[in-house]
Amino acid sequence: MLAISHPQKNETVLIAGAGDVGSRVARRLVAQGKQVFALRRGEMAPDPATRWLRGDLTRPDTLRGLPKVDAVVFAPTPDARDEAAYRAVFLDGLRHLVEALPAPPRRTLFVSSTAVYGEHAGDWVDETTPPDPPGFNGRVLVEAEDWLASRDVGGMSLRLAGLYGPGRTQLLERLRDGKVSVPRGRGVFANRMHVDDAAAAIAHLLSLDAPESLYVGVDDTPLPVDELYDYLAGLLGAAPPADGPAAAGIGNKRMSNARLRATGFQCRWPDARMGYAALL
Repeated sequence: MLAISHPQKNETVLIAGAGDVGSRVARRLVAQGKQVFALRRGEMAPDPATRWLRGDLTRPDTLRGLPKVDAVVFAPTPDARDEAAYRAVFLDGLRHLVEALPAPPRRTLFVSSTAVYGEHAGDWVDETTPPDPPGFNGRVLVEAEDWLASRDVGGMSLRLAGLYGPGRTQLLERLRDGKVSVPRGRGVFANRMHVDDAAAAIAHLLSLDAPESLYVGVDDTPLPVDELYDYLAGLLGAAPPADGPAAAGIGNKRMSNARLRATGFQCRWPDARMGYAALL
């Protein structure tokens, strides 16, 4: 069933964690006529259309005086890739932010990850698939999603797959340098989403009148990882990557974006091969 989208021009939105994804969302919302506040703990980007706020999600004393807003996008990045850093930002930080707001927002969108899913032997996975995170990052994100769902703040989670796009070209560099191997002929799938499509999906979901509480953010075309990497190597004029083991701690699955597409959302880059080719 198609969800109805009614963008409200006078809406106010707070983006907590205005890094790469958050800044892209901010620009889209400003273009829609919304008033955007962007919270960062570090240096603020020069963008007169966005109202920048300085604050650290791990320090509640820095979050005093936040504005009353209609919606929140929670998209921070941890300081380090360890469980303590993830808990400090995604669990404690989310709680600190919600408690610091002067009034409950109508909608709170939590930018989560498909890391919450485990091994599925290449089968299709969607929002109805029970989480089974193989690593601490997925476990913490599931806890944060559950905490948000228990609060009366219009909680909604978007589980994003591997993002690529401008500024996210590490894979291309490693392929060019011959530093990548892939599991050949074993049906191991790659799930990707262009970072601009991820930002567009976030802005789109905020505009829905009656969204679901959970969406998977991925493009339309899960690809065998050897097929994708061989294609990219060909674009680069590099040698095809050697055979090797599948990446550890991810799990083999094909992610479905059917629920997101049912709301009327369409990826600009429905196939990662198109998106990477445009980058080059």
